[in-house]
Amino acid sequence: MTAPEDRVLTIPNVLSFLRLALIPVFLWLVLGVQADLVAVAVLAVSGITDWADGVIARRTGQMTRLGRLLDPLVDRLTIAATLIGLALRDLVPWWLVALLAGREILLLALVPALRKRGLIALPVHYLGKASTFALYWGFPFVLVGAGSATWEQVLGALGWAFVIWGTALYWYAALLYLDQARRVLRATA
Repeated sequence: MTAPEDRVLTIPNVLSFLRLALIPVFLWLVLGVQADLVAVAVLAVSGITDWADGVIARRTGQMTRLGRLLDPLVDRLTIAATLIGLALRDLVPWWLVALLAGREILLLALVPALRKRGLIALPVHYLGKASTFALYWGFPFVLVGAGSATWEQVLGALGWAFVIWGTALYWYAALLYLDQARRVLRATA
């Protein structure tokens, strides 16, 4: 019999796999057919299922090892795909891509040391979730805000506010993760 922690087919994990499957759909919509409003709808579905998988996991006890790895991985892949798609369309600057990718590379560098201590990942901090939330909201508004209508410009400005705030929180959360990793590595040395 499989231990609850080792389950694969749980509702939260299925939702995470759905979000993973939506990434190429989003990229095709943004880069291929340039159906921006449909692409925003795909991101909205992704964001809603991201929220739902966490709620369902906690309320039903369907928290698994796979889920703890898959959920943040899919978050990062979704943000990376969105960023790259928007950068290829010249809607966000490449320095923003580098800034957010640099944060991920920095945290990825911690993984070997954590693995040596038997840890798979650090617990997700609420500021990490808040930054992901802000970026999930900001990028769709930036995409829609690329138009020339007044309402599009307003959404674009709102999107950039979310993106700037989300990027700042993303880096602040990274500093918290670095401190958390330092404490964990010291305690297990």
